[in-house]
Amino acid sequence: MMMKRLLAAPALFALLALPSTASAQLAPAAPSARLAPVTAAPETTPGTRFYEPDDRKFRRPPADTAASGAAAVTAADPLATAAGQAMLKAGGTAADAAIAMMITLTVVEPQSSGLGGGGFLLWHDGKSGVTTTLDGREKAPAAAGPDRFLKAEGQPMGFAEAVPGGYSVGVPGAVALAAEAHGRWGRLPWADLFQPAIRLARHGFPVSERLNRFTASRKAMLARDPAARAIFLDPRGEPWPVGHVLRQPALAESLEQIAAEGPDAFYKGPVGAAVSEAVANAFSNQAALTAADLAAYRVTEREALCRPYRQWRACTMGPPSAGGIAVLQILGQLERFDLGKLGQDNLLSWHLFAESQRLAFADREAYGADADHAPVPVAGLVDSGYITQRSALIRLDRAMAEAGPGTPPGVAPRAAQPLADVPSTSHLAAADSRGNVASLTSTIEGPFGSGLVAAGIVLNNELTDFDFNPVRDAAPAPNRVEPGKRPRSSMAPTIIFDRAGKPVAAFGAAGGATIIAQVAKAIIAHLDWGMSVEDALAAPQVFADRRGFRYEADTRIEAMAAGLKALGHKDVRSATLPLKGNALVRQGSGWRAAADPRSEGQALAISR
Repeated sequence: MMMKRLLAAPALFALLALPSTASAQLAPAAPSARLAPVTAAPETTPGTRFYEPDDRKFRRPPADTAASGAAAVTAADPLATAAGQAMLKAGGTAADAAIAMMITLTVVEPQSSGLGGGGFLLWHDGKSGVTTTLDGREKAPAAAGPDRFLKAEGQPMGFAEAVPGGYSVGVPGAVALAAEAHGRWGRLPWADLFQPAIRLARHGFPVSERLNRFTASRKAMLARDPAARAIFLDPRGEPWPVGHVLRQPALAESLEQIAAEGPDAFYKGPVGAAVSEAVANAFSNQAALTAADLAAYRVTEREALCRPYRQWRACTMGPPSAGGIAVLQILGQLERFDLGKLGQDNLLSWHLFAESQRLAFADREAYGADADHAPVPVAGLVDSGYITQRSALIRLDRAMAEAGPGTPPGVAPRAAQPLADVPSTSHLAAADSRGNVASLTSTIEGPFGSGLVAAGIVLNNELTDFDFNPVRDAAPAPNRVEPGKRPRSSMAPTIIFDRAGKPVAAFGAAGGATIIAQVAKAIIAHLDWGMSVEDALAAPQVFADRRGFRYEADTRIEAMAAGLKALGHKDVRSATLPLKGNALVRQGSGWRAAADPRSEGQALAISR
């Protein structure tokens, strides 16, 4: 059970005392502030469609997931959060804390994110007042062309056929993202940021319920890769039980090399060589991801995508994320409705929220892609006039019969393309006392990515975020595979600003396409309904797209189902949605952070 893991943490951290400027700082919160011993199911079982009902539950009182102080951190795993807190206590910035948490998640949450994948960082600099985004999304290697996922007869591969092995692996961007962020905004030595992860990898940590469950769901895939099997399965080929101390010496060695030599150890050194070898000799779909691909990888700085929402301003990630655009569209389309007056217990609030999602998801399916390689009408999609037109399609008295993509200014009509999102990924956030805020979403795509492990690092399957069919409406699909291209993403790290331009909140989530709905819901719950950050994350979730209307099981929405059907919503039913959000909000002169009470996450703070 989770409590075994958490009760073991104090002794674990005593063993792992850091020989650095963060020494003795990596300590867990008091047991009373930790998770309660309950059966965990923070996300739906991988391998099933996320909207299928599931009777397993994991939920803590929201207050148990929050912490307040002059500076605060939140991540999807308590051990990662503790690593971030240690960096703040050692005098590090929000960037130092965010990087340390991302690196530590490589060890303790290998099924969701890590250095074998990539991520998006939204950064607000307290000194300059500038908000920046860093794109550390994976890239397609040079050998990956539009026919990457086509069979010999020209038909697209099935998703389950494309994921395992080498075809799905993109050039990882997480290490480069960490190095770029540290070089710009970090204060602590680079090597210090790796120490919590190194110690946990070398000396081990107790397997959590979620790690055990996700391992069981991908047991067959992990068994096919000798390196993965040796780490995550016991001698009988079964997942390590909850509470088992999982040690990863190969990963510890890789982390030590990157800590000592910098990102070149990954992109030009022995770790990168292991990545190339793993992809070339994969148990399935062998492919080329060469030393040249790795050496050519660069993080891209992009302008934050911002637009007003009532008296606030929301800033998020632009392409290759389609998630940020969708969040801004949802908020903009709802701005003409008084959600605050309607409140969270009003059937119409959830009806309006669902309708706005449907419109945003239709546009996402039609236009989402890497704008460096495809014509993405970013300005048009968030244009005030266009959003007003789309909002006009939303009615209070009935649901739209169909919600198709619109035609933003300057483009021809385009058809939507069904997506295959996988509920994984991880979000984290940090705010320091200097006014810096980091909102970072990290991913390897599906649970355990491609199923390949190189030098102890789980490799992503991000290329399956591309459209498998390279042609749409007799024209090249915007999100088709191309060398050097980044696949479309749902990730939507977001920061909210007040009228004075001061950051007042940061939101993000994991869970495939539900990321968009989670982030938008949490923003509305906090800003419109006046809920605390922990209650905003805990508020019931609705997810609505072309497939129907899904609401979180065993919540107040259950009593509204009949009314929603009467409004014309189709296929209304409860589901165990893949929900895992993290957020922080300004509280007086400091911050209050929270983790989703459905997850294993935790928030921690410091007083200075």
